[in-house]
Amino acid sequence: MVASVTTTATAATTNGKNITLTWWNNATAGVLLNVWDNAAKAFHKMYPNVTIQNVPIQNEVLQNTKIPLALQSNNPPDIYQQWGGGSEATQVTSGKLMDLTAASASWVKSEVGAVASGWQVKGRQYGIPYDLHVVGFWYRKDLFAKAGIKSVPTTIAQLEADVAKLRAINVAPIAVGSRDRWPDAFWWEYFALRECSLSTLKTAMATINLNYPCFVKAGQDLTAFIKANPFNTGYLATPAQTGAGSSAGLVANGQAAMELQGDWDPGVMQPLTTNKNILNDLGWFPFPAVSGGAGNPTEILGGGDGFSCTTHATNYCPLFLKYIDSKPVQVGVAHAAVGLPVNAAAASAITVPGEKTAISYYKKAAYLQTYFDIAFPTNVGQALDSAIANFFAGSGTPQTIIQAVAKAAKSH
Repeated sequence: MVASVTTTATAATTNGKNITLTWWNNATAGVLLNVWDNAAKAFHKMYPNVTIQNVPIQNEVLQNTKIPLALQSNNPPDIYQQWGGGSEATQVTSGKLMDLTAASASWVKSEVGAVASGWQVKGRQYGIPYDLHVVGFWYRKDLFAKAGIKSVPTTIAQLEADVAKLRAINVAPIAVGSRDRWPDAFWWEYFALRECSLSTLKTAMATINLNYPCFVKAGQDLTAFIKANPFNTGYLATPAQTGAGSSAGLVANGQAAMELQGDWDPGVMQPLTTNKNILNDLGWFPFPAVSGGAGNPTEILGGGDGFSCTTHATNYCPLFLKYIDSKPVQVGVAHAAVGLPVNAAAASAITVPGEKTAISYYKKAAYLQTYFDIAFPTNVGQALDSAIANFFAGSGTPQTIIQAVAKAAKSH
């Protein structure tokens, strides 16, 4: 149960009227759904005239369909899930996002810290994060042991050798939910992080230009890796998170040994299996080093989740975002095993062994690169994801990925 906190509503009033704020988020199952339901109830208890209507929506539908259409309409939700970066900057141009700068100035620095800058556009706060993510490999420790794998791989060559060992015990080495496209992007982006120097990476992201040899080399690396037959049968038609047959479900149920995913994966897996010990069965390791690459092997891919208020909302919306980032709710986020809480006061509440490993690695990482599709403007990010998905499906080349971004950037 999420406890309540004392919040002063000096900037907000309902004038005796009942107010309902609609809240779109992607917590459709698992512990986080209960955390959000309880947070909405606790906030209503603090402000009896304010009702938070929790509306869970499947992630891909929410991100790719519902939010873009809502921001084009005259009736957007009051609160919706926000991933920051270039996609948020694109949304700001709709004129539908509330400027939260003044409303959050008294608490965002102390509760969230510098990470909140990832939800700013031109120095103005249009979203507030509630968790952070790092992408790495979630793996079944029991299946690694069965295959005779005594330590996690630190190089791509070692990972390929482990793929062969897992095939030998009739287990799909790596699950990937290519039907949803974005999981494919993690693979290409990580090879890019390992191949490109940090200066090249930063320049490429700032200028929306991937026309550098290291990005082509990333595609070549991925081509070579796919030839090692690492993925589950039918991966092109496999969803990422929906049902026991998803890539997360395959790992949760022991049909696949590992998955390259964000640290939300344990929380996603939990409701997809009857294995009550799944959280302890999972381990975590970072993406391996690439021989000859110019990138620092400790650089990491990641991002976070947050929320934006729309101009349709009242001034109770920023107060609710403040409550979400308070310690009691952040402890609930930690227990949900879907991300790393942004409020440092809740860090000790992380109990999943793999997530402890992930957050330890994150703290020592040389650089955190936001997912490319989120860092880029929305149309460019979508073009990149599509090009990588086509590449996975065998209808693209390392060069077509670069060309797709260049073409989309021209229309931005």
